[in-house]
Amino acid sequence: MKFLLRFAALPLALLLPLAAQDANKTAKPDPSQEPGITRQQADQILEELRQIRQLLERQQAKPAAPPEPIRAKMNLNGAEMLGSKDAPITMVEFTDYQCPFCQRFHLSTFGDLKKNFIDTGKVRFYSRDLPLDSIHANAMRAAMAARCAADQGQFWKFREIVSAHPDKLELANLVDVAESLHMNPDTFRACIETGKYKEAVQTSVLEAMKFGIAGTPSFVIGKSTPDGVDGEVVEGALPLTEFAKVFGKLEK
Repeated sequence: MKFLLRFAALPLALLLPLAAQDANKTAKPDPSQEPGITRQQADQILEELRQIRQLLERQQAKPAAPPEPIRAKMNLNGAEMLGSKDAPITMVEFTDYQCPFCQRFHLSTFGDLKKNFIDTGKVRFYSRDLPLDSIHANAMRAAMAARCAADQGQFWKFREIVSAHPDKLELANLVDVAESLHMNPDTFRACIETGKYKEAVQTSVLEAMKFGIAGTPSFVIGKSTPDGVDGEVVEGALPLTEFAKVFGKLEK
């Protein structure tokens, strides 16, 4: 195909119409109008264009292969956990408290997930932070606040409330939640304002980035290990049925 490289740089939008014209048996180029190209050369060019078109059509007809899952092995020592430490499956959520999709997961899926899998000892659930502070101005504050709530033993209750209200994450809102849970509001406020857990939250963000996780909610789901999980990244606020399929594969 000695003419292929010569014409490979032509825009595809120009090549395909030429091939289509030949396929429809329209008139071939007149060599007298194309100095330097004989009719034989023109026929050969059109034949090569027809082969290119057929190759493109075959490639477009092939279904795209699903992307390979991202493997993730995590050490979860010190992370907040819900469920039995002896559960055979571990699920880790990377969350942003201002993310509407995280809100959807917690309002539509998490309750049944907890009832059917966490409370029954099948799955242990960990929480990690991924505040997308470039688009969510209050996400970092909320992530630090949840850790401050953990200091007073109220992490999961605090998390449940703020996850349901991503539009109410100003400092005053967070302090109100702390008071409703009978926490010391002054200690809680000082914890946030001094940035006590800012570095810890940033470390969680870097961990997510290491696995290519850039959106929320995202999950790492896999076999439980003595210090964490060995699993795969699962993205999105999926319905419970989809998570159940993942768990089922891990149980085999």
